[in-house]
Amino acid sequence: MASPGYHEDQEDDDDDDGGVYQPGYIPDQFEKKRSKKVEFIILIEWIALFSILGFLIVSLTVDKLSSLYVSGLRIWRWCVLVLVFFCGHLVTQWFTELLVFVIERNYLLKNKVLYFLYSLRKSFRVSLWLGLVLIAWALLINRGVKRSRHTMRVLNHITRALASSLIGSVLWMVKTFLVKLLASSYHVQAFFDKIQESIFHQYVLQTLSGPALMENADTAGRFRNSGRLSFKYSMKGKQKGKGDEVVNVDKLYNLTREKISSFTMNGLVQVIRTSGLSTISDALERSDDDEEVPQKEIVSEVEAKAAARDIFKKVAKSGNRYIDEGDLLRFFPPEEVGNVLPLFEGTAQTGQIMKASFKSWVVKVYNERKYLAHSLNDAKTAVEELNKISSAIILVVIIIVWLLLMGFATTKVLVFISSQLLLVVFMFGNTAKTVFEAMVFVFGTHPFDVGDRCVVDGVQMIVEEMNILTTIFLRYDNQMIYYPNSILATKPITNFNRSPPLGDSVEFSVDFSTSVESIAALKAKLKGYLESKPEQWQPSHSVQIKEIEDVNKLKMALYVTHAINSSSSQRSSHRSDLVLELKKIFEVLQINYHLLPQEVHVRYVGSEFPPSNTY
Repeated sequence: MASPGYHEDQEDDDDDDGGVYQPGYIPDQFEKKRSKKVEFIILIEWIALFSILGFLIVSLTVDKLSSLYVSGLRIWRWCVLVLVFFCGHLVTQWFTELLVFVIERNYLLKNKVLYFLYSLRKSFRVSLWLGLVLIAWALLINRGVKRSRHTMRVLNHITRALASSLIGSVLWMVKTFLVKLLASSYHVQAFFDKIQESIFHQYVLQTLSGPALMENADTAGRFRNSGRLSFKYSMKGKQKGKGDEVVNVDKLYNLTREKISSFTMNGLVQVIRTSGLSTISDALERSDDDEEVPQKEIVSEVEAKAAARDIFKKVAKSGNRYIDEGDLLRFFPPEEVGNVLPLFEGTAQTGQIMKASFKSWVVKVYNERKYLAHSLNDAKTAVEELNKISSAIILVVIIIVWLLLMGFATTKVLVFISSQLLLVVFMFGNTAKTVFEAMVFVFGTHPFDVGDRCVVDGVQMIVEEMNILTTIFLRYDNQMIYYPNSILATKPITNFNRSPPLGDSVEFSVDFSTSVESIAALKAKLKGYLESKPEQWQPSHSVQIKEIEDVNKLKMALYVTHAINSSSSQRSSHRSDLVLELKKIFEVLQINYHLLPQEVHVRYVGSEFPPSNTY
């Protein structure tokens, strides 16, 4: 879909996604509210920092303490080690916050790196802290003094333990990075186009529900600023007016999957997940002193229809039953109108938006937004489950690495571990294979999203919920059906929502004596009917004479294309209406079918002389 307000001279300026998404606050998963326990720990660290620093200064300045040795080492070395061990978290926190501050000042680095840095900063701090402890231990304690063999063995074990912990923290950080990278790539590939379309639809809806450009320029400028769309979070516990996020619709629709960064994509996902479809309510009645944009969220199809009626009545000219291009120019710049009109059914032929078409579009936008939010929530659940599985695997790897580096992995230990692994493979090998196939199906194949209408095993169903191991379908009789994803991966699946418009055909026969003029009139009336039902049929169609049968009838076929891939019942209803209209056309044009004359032989079977009637 093209960008609203797109200009070709802007193309070179939109190679990155800078300015597309502006967060109103740091997301919860990045900035969590500190608990009293955490505050208490930080207070203890500060007290320890000043206490140890004071003792370190005293140990370097007081002669008695400067000449004091503990285990062959001067006291100040032990002070530095204790300082790094107990207060290293504070130092790493300062360094991480400084790194975040520098990256936030660089727009390119902010978009490319900041998302992963927020996710990795806890693991990064732990790794940096363990690295500082290991360096302090190796340089200050584990060298420079001759010790006994037993003491050296103990010190080497401590060094190996610190090195093992550092390697484990690095492996954990790599695991977190890979999971976040997979989640970001999955969101871009599966949801970028839908999020792009959903945000543009909300932009159109809010623009039409807000003040017109020409009627009140000051008020309109306050509600709409250069294609920017403000989202209010529906999360509980947020203060009013807080947490608003802004999306630049113009720049968003100049983006492609290859250009969008993980930071921006995560922000767009949060926007869809935590905000609903909303309109601007009573915008013109508010005073100029009010700075907050009043928005009303649509939470049901009934409210969507009511909002459609109110907006249509407001946008259309008084007495008109349609919205034309002139009406849209009151709300959109001329370059955006060309992108808005094709959103509604039937505008390609008439250039007018009928009331029924506008209402169906608003309901469709609401349902698509609801299904998209459900899909993103299910995707978040799947990623969390994947993170748990990968955490369990990496934990086993860390334990094995720790045993190897500590020297505990003797032959007996290795044999024991191997036997246990073989037992686990024997017991859970099939389960692991099933989980792996399910993950490939969800994150790799991904043949449907929540709300899609699919056919599995010949049964048409709607996707209700997606998890990493199972998918829940809703059948035509509202029966919930649970399918393991590993089983779905082996089945052919038809997805109506991702299919192009479906074709259909109606076969009929007319009398051989039907004139060419009548057939031409039949084609003209069929064309008029199909063009008058743009919400049901596409205008492209074909009427073909297939063959002549028995020299008395023409076998013909009408090939049509449905406007939308709706449910089978709706398509059947549309086809039934088409057949009924075809019958009416036959009656109007007096197109009939007659059987060929048949030779009939009548023979009497009975006695030679029929019985006489007696009265």
